[in-house]
Amino acid sequence: MKVYLTVVLRTKEAYREQVKQTLLDMVRQTRLEPAAELYNLHQGTEDPNVFTFYETWSDQAGLDAHNEQPYIKNFGTVAQEYLADAPLIIKTNLI
Repeated sequence: MKVYLTVVLRTKEAYREQVKQTLLDMVRQTRLEPAAELYNLHQGTEDPNVFTFYETWSDQAGLDAHNEQPYIKNFGTVAQEYLADAPLIIKTNLI
């Protein structure tokens, strides 16, 4: 069963460009993963410190494998320092 995620991140302004470049690198690498059907990153127009991922995964196992990738784990270790809030992760079903 496919997995659909929306992930909202709000970075601290001082780290915005650094976070943006890190997220763009994550997009580049993630799009090479076989289970990643859609992995798009958006930046807020009203608040440029807000980044939103729209993701579609072929299955939960693929998402689990993604979360074990070094570039994802690396971001997880620095996220607390760079983000203003905890990430908002919304898992949905297509209806």
